[in-house]
Amino acid sequence: MSGLVAYCRPGFESDCAAELQEKAAVLGSFGYCQTKAQQGYVIYRCAAEEAEHLAKKLALSELIFSRQFIAILAEIDDLPSEDRVTPLQLALLDEQVTENFAGVKPAGDLRVETPDTNAGKELTKFCRKFTVPLRQGLRKAGWMTPQVSDRRPTLHAFFISNQHVILGFSFSFNQSPWLMGIPRLRMPSDAPSRSTLKLDEAFQVFIPAHERDERVQSGMNAVDLGAAPGGWTYQLVRRGMMVQAVDNGPMAESLMETGQVKHIREDGFRFRPKKKNVTWLVCDMVEKPSRVGELMTSWILEGDCKEAIFNLKLPMKRRYAAVAEYLAQMKETLSTEGRGRFELQAKQLYHDREEITVHLRWL
Repeated sequence: MSGLVAYCRPGFESDCAAELQEKAAVLGSFGYCQTKAQQGYVIYRCAAEEAEHLAKKLALSELIFSRQFIAILAEIDDLPSEDRVTPLQLALLDEQVTENFAGVKPAGDLRVETPDTNAGKELTKFCRKFTVPLRQGLRKAGWMTPQVSDRRPTLHAFFISNQHVILGFSFSFNQSPWLMGIPRLRMPSDAPSRSTLKLDEAFQVFIPAHERDERVQSGMNAVDLGAAPGGWTYQLVRRGMMVQAVDNGPMAESLMETGQVKHIREDGFRFRPKKKNVTWLVCDMVEKPSRVGELMTSWILEGDCKEAIFNLKLPMKRRYAAVAEYLAQMKETLSTEGRGRFELQAKQLYHDREEITVHLRWL
């Protein structure tokens, strides 16, 4: 049976599966999920035609716990070590695969990937070396275009082990731009905390590349609630913004020396800017997610900012159900009290832990 493979953070397989099952059902697919704790992926089993339909219509940007998902073409669990290319060629040349997925061939690119686990990390060196010979072999088999093309689907070879690989595909208009769905970010040596990578990733995930220069500009005004010691403020300063850093705790002296930061010693839940000139509001406070959601919604509704990025801490159990409830409440408030269309996106980012990151703005 065919289906989908969704890549997720290890430990969140049940949440990824619950979301996948719910969203697939809305699109008329009623398959089932196969999960195992800490494996870093979920398999959703369904018919081949349903898998291709979901690959087109199940928007990755609307999935919270899936970093990337692929529709399954073939699965091999006894791959020989002496020649791994030929079995993959033969699997894709199988008559049933060719018939079921005629529109996918030829693919325009190839990604050789693994789950984001310790076992997966041990395979990354092999995957890098294997990418070139596999690409050459698939071109010989007619399964890839002579040159890389972003107008064609992408092939994925998802190695669970040295012998077990799932071949799949994603459409170029509905995929993560990064290998394994993980942006490769470098920790700045002068950043006050590692949390800085969360906001850096959020800007890349939520703001399309062609809109970044316009929406994230030098000279903009920003507010960071719960700012100390300044991990998120660092990313705003780095982008040339003027920042009101709100926190009773101390800020990194290096940020204060830039002249771009005004440290306001106040409770983040009580502070409001004196002028309606704030473009970006960011918030990484360790607080009840429902309370943070209400606060962010009120800032947007009252015109105190144009866009917001914030984290919602997750409960220990039924995390997807809880997240869905938080977001539904925000949508209801914005719909009933708001002034028009809005965009609300949520994702468990690679640099998140027991939390998700949310982006909110008016359209």
